[in-house]
Amino acid sequence: MKWKIWLLAMIASVAMFISAPAWSNETVNVNTATVEQLQAVKGIGPKLAAAIVDYRNAHGNFESVDALTGVKGIGGKKLDHIREGLRTDDAEDPGVQ
Repeated sequence: MKWKIWLLAMIASVAMFISAPAWSNETVNVNTATVEQLQAVKGIGPKLAAAIVDYRNAHGNFESVDALTGVKGIGGKKLDHIREGLRTDDAEDPGVQ
C-alpha cells in the first residue's frame, strides 16, 4: 500500500514539473518571440507576454530591451526583474542591445 502512495506522489511531482514554465538560462528575442516563448522568461506570465506581442504588433520592433517600458505593466522594477532573460537581436547576450 505504501508503494502506491509513493507512486502517486511521484506522478503528481512529475506532472507539476511538466506543467510549470520552462525557465531557462537562454535569452528570448522580444522582436520575434511568440506569447508562449515569452512565458519561458521568469517573471513573464500569459497576460504580460500577450501585452508585449500586442505592443510589438502595433508599434514595430523594440530597439532595445529598455523600450519594453512602453508596454503596459512593465515599469522600471519589472524590467530589472525580466531583463536578463530578454534580448532584441540574435545574440545570446541579455540586457540592453
